[in-house]
Amino acid sequence: VQLQASGGGLVQAGGSLRLACKVSGVTRRINAIGWHRQAPGKQRELVAGISGGTMYADAVKGRFTISRDNVNNTVYLQMNSLRPEDTAVYYCNIRIQWSNYWGQGTEVTVSS
Repeated sequence: VQLQASGGGLVQAGGSLRLACKVSGVTRRINAIGWHRQAPGKQRELVAGISGGTMYADAVKGRFTISRDNVNNTVYLQMNSLRPEDTAVYYCNIRIQWSNYWGQGTEVTVSS
């Protein structure tokens, strides 16, 4: 199983970015997908996920949208109204039964 994340970059506050996570090598049903982030000096946190329903961390509700394209095996995170506190390395994650798989991370920097 491989996850390849892309789409990070430098953006001004109020701007938008769309992250993509290409998933390959999966032969079993994916139970959950998610985007996590880790800011410098902080723990990794879940910001958005799909497992049956969809969930968002309070800090991103109304600004971020997670989606999946089953045809292209890609998971997206649309991030709007970005804030400097959204600066972090973003990681995509999938869970298959009890195993978790992670992408390599893509860096997002939001300037004020």
